[in-house]
Amino acid sequence: MKRRAVQTAVALGTVTVLAGACSLSGGSSQAPQAATVTLVTHNSWAAPHEVLDAFEKQSGIKISVLKQGDAGALTNKLVLTKANPLGDVAYGVDSTFASRALSEGIFEPYTSPEADRGPQRYAVDQEHRMSAVDVGDVCVNIDTGYFLSKGLPAPASYADLADPKYKDLMVAEDPATASPGLAFLLGTIAQFGENGWQEYWQKLKANGLKVDSGWEEAYTKDFSGSSGKGPRPIVVSYASSPAAELGPDGKPRTKALLDTCYRQVEYAGVLAGGKQVERARKVVDFLLSQQFQVTVAANMYVYPARQGVDLPAGWAQAAPLPQKPAQLPADKVQAGREKWISEWRSLVQG
Repeated sequence: MKRRAVQTAVALGTVTVLAGACSLSGGSSQAPQAATVTLVTHNSWAAPHEVLDAFEKQSGIKISVLKQGDAGALTNKLVLTKANPLGDVAYGVDSTFASRALSEGIFEPYTSPEADRGPQRYAVDQEHRMSAVDVGDVCVNIDTGYFLSKGLPAPASYADLADPKYKDLMVAEDPATASPGLAFLLGTIAQFGENGWQEYWQKLKANGLKVDSGWEEAYTKDFSGSSGKGPRPIVVSYASSPAAELGPDGKPRTKALLDTCYRQVEYAGVLAGGKQVERARKVVDFLLSQQFQVTVAANMYVYPARQGVDLPAGWAQAAPLPQKPAQLPADKVQAGREKWISEWRSLVQG
């Protein structure tokens, strides 16, 4: 399952591959080399080679991918390098970090002709500096088999997670280092309010909550419902995660608790100060196109932002898109994020 592994240290190397010149059939002339556009993204980027090759053939643009950790690390790197951008276009800044990206002037305005096919539903900026590519709501996931085997009713809500009968069963991610951890923190603030979330986290801590630095450690090592077969049957992950945990019978072994979801949208944008603005715009168009959008669920376990894109078989049952996820206004997140994380550290790690 290709989702958010956090890396706090990221390499600055870039991979640039130019299409080699090849002879045209029946003649000695050569095909022109494609122009290379650097896409700065997160470590969960994945796209079929045949789709990228088709875009290159159609547009004359070769996409060179430069991965920079998870959404938080990516945003930080884009901010630190904005005077001398790492590339031409970026994808993967999500809604928990969108306000910071906008306030720092990372992206320049661009309205894609593909945006009105659905992505505008998730617009966070009147200047259209960021275009929604996909939705990856963060939700608590449970290992349903664990609770059946123990004869224990499965939790269903935020309040249930603090119940003593689920003591030492939950693992979450650090909101300071992992985007799903931050989304879960924001979800509790939306649920309990700015004056009530601290008490809730004190209850979680008292109930034996374990906190890992990143999603990969929490989900693939500590969670019992995935490959690591860890000891904890409750984990903060994604609404789409159960689609990756289908049993031999085709039914999911895990379940997302849809009353604990926080809306997380991933965006793309043309980097301000980039050297290939027009080509970067064409890459944004491509990321919003039907051609690319049909690949995002199967390859990155996220929901396409474009309307009318079919999901893989089984997703409707195993991983339905939450209908009423929590969400805080971007300006409120920007104003409160650092204070909330600092308070969280004092409460949970202090």
